[in-house]
Order: sequence, then structure tokens, then C-alpha cells
Amino acid sequence: MDISLVIPLYNEAESLPELTEWITRVMNANKFSYEILFINDGSTDNSWKVIEELSAKDEHIKGVKFRRNYGKSPALHVGFGRAEGDVVITMDADLQDSPDEIPELYRMVMEDGYDLVSGWKKKRYDPLSKTIPTKLFNATARKVTGIYLHDFNCGLKAYRNEVVKSIEVYGDMHRYIPYLAKSAGFSKIGEKVVHHQARKYGVTKFGLSRFVNGYLDLLTLWFFNKFAVKPMHFFGFLGSLMFVLGFFSVIAVGVYKLYSMYHNMPYRLVTDSPYFYLSLTAMILGTLLFLAGFLGELISRNSVERNRYNIEKEIK
Repeated sequence: MDISLVIPLYNEAESLPELTEWITRVMNANKFSYEILFINDGSTDNSWKVIEELSAKDEHIKGVKFRRNYGKSPALHVGFGRAEGDVVITMDADLQDSPDEIPELYRMVMEDGYDLVSGWKKKRYDPLSKTIPTKLFNATARKVTGIYLHDFNCGLKAYRNEVVKSIEVYGDMHRYIPYLAKSAGFSKIGEKVVHHQARKYGVTKFGLSRFVNGYLDLLTLWFFNKFAVKPMHFFGFLGSLMFVLGFFSVIAVGVYKLYSMYHNMPYRLVTDSPYFYLSLTAMILGTLLFLAGFLGELISRNSVERNRYNIEKEIK
């Protein structure tokens, strides 16, 4: 099979027939073998009924229905697990992503050799309340991940099938699939300017809270990628540093008091100095951080993922 289209959706019943017709027209014109996987993320409208009707008329259409709304990442994860095409393309169901981009995305993966191609909505039809936070978010993501994409959150992306089978998308990590792919060893990541259309039906399902959550998820991914299997390298180093600083600070306070006594300077107890308590606190925090790193090492050594490595080729 050439292409698997994975389309997560939530309350998009009005757009599904038009989207399906558009996709079918593009696929037939390019003679692709394909499947369309609609992942119904707990819609409360009649989206699932529409999917059933479309599937009854077209064998290319498949569907999964969640019992409740889990989010876009779980929907993509389930879709990726079922995708059979050589190239897996994701897109939103609200008609803002154009199926006309599919042939070029497919070509970039199959002919140019990209592992992943991300869409870039260079000209957007979104309000400023959405575009400005998006620009700030993308700038931060580029800096942290080292992947220089203009639009991490674009739903229109193309993947080599091997990529989606090698990563796990969970929580709200769909924003960082390029980073997940890079961490899994798929470093050839490209970008394509894609046409963005104004929403035709319904309203957006995303609020401003997603940007706050996005930053937290980015920090989680960065930390997990750096220290998941070696937590002592972070906590142990930081804890040791704080303990050593606190220890020498306590010594410095003690030496100063002895110096004061020897030179008949006004004498005060060591415990009268605020620096003594700051030093003691640093030593305690350093010890706790070191213990956190040690416990993290014990946990990681018993993790089922501790020796999971993506092998590209093997000769037997």
C-alpha cells in the first residue's frame, strides 16, 4: 500500500463527506493505493455515523471510535499502530489542511529520502490570539530541540512507516513528533510550505491552555531524552554541587568566627549568622537531590525500556 491517511477528529461530522471526496479525487488522479483511517476521538455529534456511512460506500475508509475524548496524541498513536502504507500522512479533519499536498509529501518521503516531512502553514487564517503564541512556541521549540521547523504543530505531516512504528505518541506529545523521531534516530526531517484554509464548519477545539501545556511537555521531553536512562547524571551532579558549596560555606562561616575570636572582634555564635542556615539548607537539598538520582537509577535499571534500541539494519 502506498499511503495511509491517519485523520483524528472530534465533532467534525459536517466536514467529513467533503474531505473524503477531496481525498478520493486526489488519490485516484495519482493512482495511489491507500487507506483512510478516521480516528473518532469521543465525538458527541454524529461523526461516527457519518464514518460508518462513508465506509459502507468506500472500502478504503476505516474507522476507530473511542468511548470518550482522550486527545489528539492517543488518536494518532492508535492510528499509527494500524497504518499499513509505506508513507503515513496525518491531517486534520476540519478542511484547513489541503489533500492536494499529499502527492508532493509522498514524493519527498519516497524519492527525496526524508524520514519525516512537516507542513509549514506560512500563510495562516487564524486569529492573532492563536498565531502570536504559536510563533513564540515554535521559536522555543526550535531552540530546545535543535530542529529548525517553522511549524511544529502543523497537523499535516508525512512519515516513513518505519518512523511511526518506532515512536510512542502519548499525552499531548503530538506537537513534538519531529523531536520524538529525531530521538529515535530518524534525523532526515524536512519541511514543506502547505496551503492553509480558513475553517469552513464548526469551531476550533483548541484553547490557549494548549500553549502552556506545550511548554511543559517540551521540558518533559527534553529531560526524558537527556536523562531518562541516566538520572544520576542530572540529580547526582546537581546534588553533589549543592552539597559541596554548602559544606565549604559552613567551613567559611566557622573560620570567620574563629578569626573574630582571635582578633578580639565582636563575637557572635555561628548559629547567629544567616549564612550558616543557607549553607546547611544547601547541604540538605544536595543530599536529597543525590538520593533522588540514586532512586532514579534503581528505577531505570528495572525499566522494560532500558535496553530498547532502534536497529536500522542487521546482517545474519
